[in-house]
Amino acid sequence: MTFKASDSLAEQIAHYLAERIIRGEMKACERIQEQKVTQALNVSRGSVREALLILERRHLVVILPRRGAQVSELTPHKVKSLYALVMELYILLARAVADGWRDDGDLAPFLAIQQRLMESQRNEDIDAFVEHSFDVMRLAFPFADNPYLQETVENLLPAISRTYHLALERRKGEMAQFLEIFAQLLQAIVERDHGRARELLLGYGEHNCQLVLATLAER
Repeated sequence: MTFKASDSLAEQIAHYLAERIIRGEMKACERIQEQKVTQALNVSRGSVREALLILERRHLVVILPRRGAQVSELTPHKVKSLYALVMELYILLARAVADGWRDDGDLAPFLAIQQRLMESQRNEDIDAFVEHSFDVMRLAFPFADNPYLQETVENLLPAISRTYHLALERRKGEMAQFLEIFAQLLQAIVERDHGRARELLLGYGEHNCQLVLATLAER
């Protein structure tokens, strides 16, 4: 595997492992053996250890004393806790955009993302759909201008991505519902309707949380 020079090596290793965890190729509680990763990717053990620390911060890995790293487990309590927090952070971002946009040019990138989401849904491309949905959050960061909020959301996105993949792999029709909610959310932002934006995000979060919990129960 060839890595890009633009990101740190540890970040690239972390991204590689995160993708495998998010897509379910590496299962919950599966041990991650540093030596195997080192040999498979032809990288140093120090870089792998640094990558595992990054993944621990992003809630995809747990590092246990004398037992090393393993894929974190998705439990109902963790899913509920994750969605309870993330939706409140999304609400803060939506409020920032609603308060901060000034002209059509500010909203144009969100409309472009909406088109890419629709294309991903038509192609049933879950990976692209999930990534574009997170691009929405990243477009909102400059409106909030809050580095602590941005860092917190970025560190939680891989865990949320894992739950999205889990649910969408079984229920691809949920992509259409996300698009409907997103369209309504954009309208609430255009109207600077904080209450409606909050209502939509909380409703979506509760629906998606229950969807993930149901998927976990089926496994």
